[in-house]
Formats: sequence, C-alpha cells, structure tokens
Amino acid sequence: MIDNNFYEKVFAANQHWIKERTAEDPDFFTHLEEEQNPDYLYIGCSDSRVHANEIMGLKPGQVFVHRNIANMVINTDLNVLSVINYAVEYLDVKYIVVCGHYNCGGVQAAMQQLDYGILNPWLRCIRDVYRLHKDELDKIEDKRQRFRRFIEINTYEQCLNVIRTGEVQKAFHKKGYPRVAGWIYDLHDGTLNDLGIDFEKELENIREIYDLTKGKSLTE
Repeated sequence: MIDNNFYEKVFAANQHWIKERTAEDPDFFTHLEEEQNPDYLYIGCSDSRVHANEIMGLKPGQVFVHRNIANMVINTDLNVLSVINYAVEYLDVKYIVVCGHYNCGGVQAAMQQLDYGILNPWLRCIRDVYRLHKDELDKIEDKRQRFRRFIEINTYEQCLNVIRTGEVQKAFHKKGYPRVAGWIYDLHDGTLNDLGIDFEKELENIREIYDLTKGKSLTE
C-alpha cells in the first residue's frame, strides 16, 4: 500500500529547502537560473546513496551529471555519448570524472551467473570488463576484495572509454582539456579515492588505433 503522506512530505521538504537556501543567500535562485558553467562532467552510478554535488562538496551549477547502472560508458549508448558531447563542445568542461563506488549493485550483479532479463545486455558490458581482467581478478581469493577490485578496474576501463571518444581527443588536442579522472567513492566512510590515472599516458597508448586527430588510415 502506498503512503500518500510520504509522497506529500516531499513537497513539504521542498518548501523547507527553499526557505533554507534563501535564508543563506537571498539571490540563490537568481544565480541558479543563470546559464550554467560547470568545470566538471561527472559520470557516476545511479545508486541512490551517491550524489555528485554532495560528495564533491560543490554547489548546484558547478558539476554536469550523468548517471547509469555501474557508471558505464558504452560506445553504443547515445545517452552517455550525447552528455559527453554537450559537456565538451558546449559547456567546455575542464574535467570528466568517472566515479564508481564500492558495494555497487550493478557490478555485483555482473559477477553472478543469473538471468536478469532486460538488464542482461547492460550487465554483459560489465562482464566484458571482467573477461579482460580475468587473470588478475580470479587470483583474488577473498570474494569481497575481488568485488572491490573489480569496481576499481571497471571504473578505470570506463575512463579509457571516455578517452577513446572523438570529442575528448579533439578537444584536448586543440585546447589541452578536458582531462579524464577515475574516482571510487567509499560508502563506508564517505571518502573519494583517486585511481591516479595518467591521462596523457593513456591517451598516448590508445592513439595507434583510436586516434581521430591525424586523419589517416590504419592500413597506410
């Protein structure tokens, strides 16, 4: 049974939030309706416990956000590709952050040999990451540690997928940004952990096959 009072509480909470914001800054909504100029594109998980602005300590308007199950960047997903295009070419973001989180339900589901129906094609993309790193992951006997390491590896691989996009390559070649970073959010204590991606090294590594700035054929 649905609790209608619970639903109505959302609108009451909204009014309370408005009062708090305007008490702190009378011009809060005047500034908010102005054109956004975020420096960050955040690609994260849809998990209800992880919210970009809060964990980054940023205000509304400072981070452009895309979220999906397990923070995936899939080259046939027009949703995430459109977000990257808009962030790079129109918002002129300086950083693209792919943020995974420990205890991710999407990654956990991909580690199980179960039929999830409509989710199967999406989970297969996560399982493809496991396949690429199977030797390393299978050596980790502790299942919890293997789960955590898989989350880190998956986030790293999604960062590489961002680097492979034409918009990022061309923008960095022309302007020197955006740079791509990978983070892991720890639900246990709220910390953000930087995976330490060497962006320029990774960009150089993918250029032989994925470089779109030279205008030549791989068969030349």
